[in-house]
Amino acid sequence: MRLGVIDCGSNSVRLVVYEVKGGREGRREGKPFRTLVDEKKMAGLSSYVEDGVLTAGGIDKAASVLGDLLRLADNLKCEHVGIFATAVLRNCANSRAATQIIEEAIDHKVHVLSAEEEAHLGFVGASIGRDLDAGTLIDIGGGSAELTALRPDGDHAGISLPGGCVAFYARYVRLVMPTVEECRTMAEAFNELLNEAGDLTPYRTPDAFGIGGSLRAVSKLLAQVRESERPTTVTREDIDELFALLERDPSAYAHAVVKAAPDRVHSLTPGMAIARTLMERLDVQKITLCKHGIREGYLLDRML
Repeated sequence: MRLGVIDCGSNSVRLVVYEVKGGREGRREGKPFRTLVDEKKMAGLSSYVEDGVLTAGGIDKAASVLGDLLRLADNLKCEHVGIFATAVLRNCANSRAATQIIEEAIDHKVHVLSAEEEAHLGFVGASIGRDLDAGTLIDIGGGSAELTALRPDGDHAGISLPGGCVAFYARYVRLVMPTVEECRTMAEAFNELLNEAGDLTPYRTPDAFGIGGSLRAVSKLLAQVRESERPTTVTREDIDELFALLERDPSAYAHAVVKAAPDRVHSLTPGMAIARTLMERLDVQKITLCKHGIREGYLLDRML
């Protein structure tokens, strides 16, 4: 069975086509699917949000990109395609109206995930092929950051913080590459969001798990700077090392970012600032990167 999942995010829209074997039986065996195609289009939908409203231009852009990916999925003989959207559509003031216009334009349902659904599906995906012990699952997206408290019997408390790497870039960065001072400003802003979130006790842990492109990009940057293999964990010392390079030699840092993650030149450093702030506030010493995330969680939980 060939299934497609389209993830409509704040910065990019991505189609992943999976070949699924054995349904739930395959899931129990830990090998429920394999990835056939992974196609990403940069849409920058968050830049179309003005005064909290997704503009007509943003709605047209979303419909155009989603339509292109649906046609690609059809050409690839997908039996079914699921589309979900996260913070960019969830948090805009005209969410329901914008989603309806997009659905009519592409003739396809778009599932706007709640913060709770997004956190849970991230947990489902992260759990594929591994047991997640007690700790915290971290997902730094373009428009928001999700924290999920983990227990041996599954995911429990979860919060969505209205600050992501793309949103922070748009709000706090003047040029392309953030300065050290702009990184400090972003850290202060994210600290304020954490203060407003209330009791963070359920999320305090020395060892956390990470999903999503922001944390994977940090791993790629570490490999580029060190000329080594990509690490599967990111520590506070690792992130401090990268910020030290930014402060000591901004040119070398910028060139390393371009080589490591060219599609995240503008958002990698804001994501890194958010990650360091989270690690400091939650007493996290190490984030273990998970291979799968929300798209795979959506595939298993909503499509199978």
